[in-house]
Amino acid sequence: MERTATPSSKDLIARTRPFAAQDTARSLRALGTTYLALAGAVVLAAAAPWWPLRIAGGLIEALVLIRCFILFHDAMHGALLPTSRWAKALFHVQGLLTLTPARIWNDTHNHHHANTARIAADSAGTFVTWSTDRWRQASRAERLGYVVERHPVTLALGYVTAFLYSLCLQPFVKNPKRYWTSGLALGVHLALSAAVWHFFGLGVYLTAFVGPLFAAYALGTYLFYAQHNFDDVAILPESAWNHADAALEASSYMRFGPVMEWFTGNIGYHHVHHLNPRIPFYRLPEAMEAIPELQGPHVTTLSVKDIVGCLRLNLWDPSLNRMVRYRDVQAAPGV
Repeated sequence: MERTATPSSKDLIARTRPFAAQDTARSLRALGTTYLALAGAVVLAAAAPWWPLRIAGGLIEALVLIRCFILFHDAMHGALLPTSRWAKALFHVQGLLTLTPARIWNDTHNHHHANTARIAADSAGTFVTWSTDRWRQASRAERLGYVVERHPVTLALGYVTAFLYSLCLQPFVKNPKRYWTSGLALGVHLALSAAVWHFFGLGVYLTAFVGPLFAAYALGTYLFYAQHNFDDVAILPESAWNHADAALEASSYMRFGPVMEWFTGNIGYHHVHHLNPRIPFYRLPEAMEAIPELQGPHVTTLSVKDIVGCLRLNLWDPSLNRMVRYRDVQAAPGV
């Protein structure tokens, strides 16, 4: 769907601003309960007397890690405890421990917000999306790179591909002066891995450390991918791009139950978040409920049907105004 920028788009953004006011007590409560839940899950994953309980603890830990990430994510947007120095320090430490150093995260994620739904934009901070014309013109090697980046295995290995490599190793190697914290995060992570394995054994390392990270980052990477990769997503030409349309037409509402809403920190309200990233996660449902224009979003879920459907959508077809599969695109002659 293409729409030109109108005063109503600016007005819509303005109407979200009252919800960008955080409640300090609520933010502190969210921080405390989340870290307590994480500590409890780690203890269960590391010390439960029965191995199935340890696995269950590891899975709970993975889900709580996603919520921890949302707190960090909101803090980086200035939506959570923005004036607190101790909170800033805490979240920077969390970023180092969870392979999301603040410098590289802010650089790439702010770029993502500023360029969502722009077909010609650089892909930094997001998954690249090609048009069908770009696919037809690409070489076999270029196509292979595109397929690998968007492949389900790449998403499932998000711990390695998105976090260890894209947020830590790659930026540090390319620009160690600017992204020294990425190198530090990688070094701290390797040291913690060795320490946990050495002092607590392989079992604890698997159930309470690397296993939860693999699970958390696989789900987190998929959530990030899926909320901008759905059948009727709008990829806008530069002449038609504006912030409000990009938020509402290229970001989905992923419907969860209350339990998963807690674990995912309401990230399912992604269209609201993209419209105004300064809204704290706990006020996103309130904003959607109050503003009629936000109540007709593109809806996705974590059902098997929706996941399979999402992973099959690969290219933007401007003639159809929708995403299509690779096999739906006829190759250019000689390619």
